[in-house]
Amino acid sequence: RRVHGGIDFIFLIIMVDASTRAVVERIPLLTIRAGPRDGEAWINRLKEEYAALIKYIQLNKENDNDWFTIESNKTGTRWNGKCWYIHNLIRYEFDLQFEIPATYPATPIELELPELDGKTSKMYRGGKICLDIHFSPLWAKNVPRFGIAHSLALALGPWMAAEIPHLVEAGMIVAP
Repeated sequence: RRVHGGIDFIFLIIMVDASTRAVVERIPLLTIRAGPRDGEAWINRLKEEYAALIKYIQLNKENDNDWFTIESNKTGTRWNGKCWYIHNLIRYEFDLQFEIPATYPATPIELELPELDGKTSKMYRGGKICLDIHFSPLWAKNVPRFGIAHSLALALGPWMAAEIPHLVEAGMIVAP
């Protein structure tokens, strides 16, 4: 069992490749256990979330791996943006959205790609990607240290890397 900065890496080592792991280890860990119902503590948690997201975006740019944009509403409870995946030199771009659950961070966010709703069995109604088997246990072991940036790096990124090529080859999504 390997622990780095308080993160239990037993699941992480199995889930992601070395380059993803190296980036995730550099995303700041969060310390505040607060959700949208927690007033000022939620504002402080949001500051940590933004700092982690900024760092993750910087790391991606340094590694020439820019693959999403994201913004929130004023309260930080509703997020939307775009994410994309390059397959066979073609960029496939999708809307990305999610809401922060009232019980966050104990409950992970549900990342949604609405355009892909119904196109893969690894997705729930409304275009929510399946995180149950791989990401949810890792999240649970790392509350409150993981946040939105960690969800993107460890859930959405690997999910897209596994699913988008398969969907393209199956003809479920076509080149733009």
